[in-house]
Amino acid sequence: MSFNLADMLRASALAHPDKAFCHSAAGTLSYRRLDELSGLVAAALRDSGLRDGDRVTVQLPNVPEFVVAYFGILKAGLVMVPVNPMLTPAEAGYQREHSRARLHLDRPEQVDALAARPRAALPAAATRPDDTAVVIYTSGTTGRPKGAELTHFQLYMTCTAAGEAFGVRADDVTLAALPLSHIYGLSSLVNSSVLFGTTLSLVPRFETGAVLDAVARDRVTVMLGVPTMYHALLAADLGGRDLGSLRIGSSGGASMPAVVLDAFEKRFGAPVLEGFGMSETGAAGLLNRPDDRRALSVGRPLRGIEARIAGTDASGEEHVGELLLKGFAVMKGYLDDPAATAAAVVDGWLHTGDLAFRDDDGFYYIVDRIKDLIIRGGYNVYPREVEEVLGTHPAVREAAVIGRQDDRLGEEVVAVLSLRPGARVTPDEITAYCRERLAPYKYPREVRFLPELPKSASGKYLKREMR
Repeated sequence: MSFNLADMLRASALAHPDKAFCHSAAGTLSYRRLDELSGLVAAALRDSGLRDGDRVTVQLPNVPEFVVAYFGILKAGLVMVPVNPMLTPAEAGYQREHSRARLHLDRPEQVDALAARPRAALPAAATRPDDTAVVIYTSGTTGRPKGAELTHFQLYMTCTAAGEAFGVRADDVTLAALPLSHIYGLSSLVNSSVLFGTTLSLVPRFETGAVLDAVARDRVTVMLGVPTMYHALLAADLGGRDLGSLRIGSSGGASMPAVVLDAFEKRFGAPVLEGFGMSETGAAGLLNRPDDRRALSVGRPLRGIEARIAGTDASGEEHVGELLLKGFAVMKGYLDDPAATAAAVVDGWLHTGDLAFRDDDGFYYIVDRIKDLIIRGGYNVYPREVEEVLGTHPAVREAAVIGRQDDRLGEEVVAVLSLRPGARVTPDEITAYCRERLAPYKYPREVRFLPELPKSASGKYLKREMR
């Protein structure tokens, strides 16, 4: 049996050839043209001597050429290795070297040149369902990133299950400001849009003005983002733009502070569904549904995915443990790293590294990353809980909580903050604010201010750098 993820592009191109796949600064790209161009790229890649399973790194922003290259690589029976264009040369070089890429594409003109070679377009190669389609590198917030191998079938099922649960509509126009090189963007934007035949509004990188312009111009109905994006839009001047087309949002990649979630929904009139996924699961895992959501939770497992809390079958926030996932979404393994694979996937269960609990109705709540847990004087302090309190202070724009070594208590709680423009507050005032709202062992004894908190290319706070 053969199955190629690019088959879904051919199906959508046949079903609605003239429909817009995406709007961008370059104009509108139809499904028919995307299918044709990617087939031409596939033929050029094979003519270049690349063979089944060879890897190609693609380091492009959110431009049509990224998607043309992606489906061209898949059609050629090759493996796509997306590389975030915001990475440093050393970071990107590591991914190219580690993946042993045979070709690197980092300019749109390279893709255009491949598509312009005179030859017949290739249909999708007869790959197997369990063949690797994509190697996606983890964010590397705790060390060298690892390459998660994701298969054709896995990626098809992740966008299918997530799209069904989210309630994707055929007439949706989805904002594509998340990096397409990140698994959230690749799966939930590109793959999902192609499968369900919707339209993307491509923004090369997240900038509030460009995003708001795109929402108004293209009548965007769906926004997918990480919490820092929602936070930035809250602070933006709408400038009289008509954003009434926006009907729903989705947030992943990190926990959404309650104050940001509530404020966004109130200002823009669109509910935001939180979910949970990883590079290792093709961005799928758990999700709130439009008609079945629970505030501050990441929802319930998607169809075909099992979830549990390690070490307990009980529900309730007093039963916190590591979140484990099992099912079609779990990766094939880490590229050339059997030891890391064996440590991450045990008896089919993926160890996520996230602490969580579930309620009596089966909704899961992320408490924190295991590595971020602070043990102060024998008490567990979950940074997210402290960050939620800090986020309610009127002067605070961004907040992260880390632990530092302490000879007496083991670890001490440290708050790292950036302030809103024009705001003034002292460390003592921040400490007093938290002391009124948190148990004595939880509030930060040390407060540091930065102009902006360091973030990864995917928008996550880099607590390693803060430490």
